[in-house]
Amino acid sequence: MVRVASKTMRCVPALMSALVLAVWPSAAESAPLSADAAKPSIKSVNHTTQKRAVKPAPPKATAAAVAPKLPKPGAVRSDAQKINSAEPAKPSEAKVDIKAAPANSAAKPDAASDAFAGIPLAEQLKIQSALLWAGDYTGAVNGEDSMVTAIKNFQKRSKANITGVLTPAERGSLIAAAREHEQEFGWTVVVDLATGIRIGLPVKMVPNVKETARGTRWSSAHGEVQVETFRIAGPNLKLSELFEQEKKEPATRKVEYTVLRDDSFFVSGLQGLKKFSVRAMIRDGEVRGFTMLFDQMMETIVAPVMVAMSAAFSPFPERSAPFAALAKSVEYGNGLVVSAKGHIVTDWKLTEGCQVLVASGIGDAVRIADDKESGLALLRVYGPRKVSVLALPADAPKASDLTLIGIPDPKEQDGSDKLTEIKARLADGSAIELRQPVPMAGFSGAAALDGQGRFLGMMEMRNAVLASPGAPPVRLISADKIRSFLDAHNITAPDQAGDPKSAVVRMICVRK
Repeated sequence: MVRVASKTMRCVPALMSALVLAVWPSAAESAPLSADAAKPSIKSVNHTTQKRAVKPAPPKATAAAVAPKLPKPGAVRSDAQKINSAEPAKPSEAKVDIKAAPANSAAKPDAASDAFAGIPLAEQLKIQSALLWAGDYTGAVNGEDSMVTAIKNFQKRSKANITGVLTPAERGSLIAAAREHEQEFGWTVVVDLATGIRIGLPVKMVPNVKETARGTRWSSAHGEVQVETFRIAGPNLKLSELFEQEKKEPATRKVEYTVLRDDSFFVSGLQGLKKFSVRAMIRDGEVRGFTMLFDQMMETIVAPVMVAMSAAFSPFPERSAPFAALAKSVEYGNGLVVSAKGHIVTDWKLTEGCQVLVASGIGDAVRIADDKESGLALLRVYGPRKVSVLALPADAPKASDLTLIGIPDPKEQDGSDKLTEIKARLADGSAIELRQPVPMAGFSGAAALDGQGRFLGMMEMRNAVLASPGAPPVRLISADKIRSFLDAHNITAPDQAGDPKSAVVRMICVRK
């Protein structure tokens, strides 16, 4: 049972004000929040919550300042008002013209920021996490790099010189804040493999994770807090119809607040004895969003986390983040056939803990070697059928633009095993940046090709748990490293020209 110090209740008005600011779709996706908006932080130790010093939000940090066309903040009442009122809360609804909002800053990929020049990747991720928690990350303004804008917001809030470049002291302050949030809540910013959504998660609150039909669900031990992502795509998909569906289903929902825009919506209220909120955005015939449920008695604990999650939520993210860890009894990936005798090279993480490994269309596979440092595993299918073997040129080509070729999780393509292409680029040596934010479930181990279709290497993905310091979330294991790995195990891959696509096979790992 979570105990809440009685003094904490005095934080509720400030928390509710912050939640009003969080109602509108993510700041990174629409109008920027005020950089001066103060955010409370509730410290939790051994499931005991204590009040910490909370700065009141400045008067100008109101819902009207964020989105002038939204209903006034008074339309959202506190729990105490709702309980003491005999009249049920009436749903409020607003539709805002999308033309009145700034252009979506996440519409185009964001190159590595000069503001991060010389800062190790592990520190970059912690700094980004702290800026998201604080609400400083508001997307690009007037074409400026979004991270530079976030740093300026932080510097303005800290009453420091507004330069867009962090001083060593400012870097240390943000990294310390990120560590504090991580220790208190397990706060981490990740990309959901199943949907492509970037989301901030209080992992200590929601440690249980499982795959769902449309995304991923994180929950507390007894379901007091639940976070679920979803992705829906279709040629005739209409946001307004999904909006109406979310208001009515499940039947236990009592809607108290709604906002509908041309490209997004927000719905909140009560679902049984829990509070719920649904946030979603549409782009190119695809809707991505997340639903949050929590027990009403936990509002003072969950509220500050909800504000941070609102800031971190990006359905079509412009920046990379580690992938969310998901323990699956059946996991899909890719392998590359490297010999006519049935040798296959793949991502070593995919092969960990497998009771059964299957190369689809070829047969059962056995792991005969692995190298965690390089991220590679060597498999063998005995007595294979006729296979197409990957050609490893002696002099691997160099390229900045990549095409990733693999077979995604069957759920991503209605159960089929068709090859899928994802456009990307190579940055900082081995880091791979996707051109578009797409779901990546089942794609690790895919082949990376240059513009002429020549093999460059294998794609590897790292999640938030397994990522080593400085390792990019998606990286290239070069053809040279693969050749060296195979040489060490006396496997000679052909070097003559061939179609690398034909050597890609789906790998299936079955665990307990």
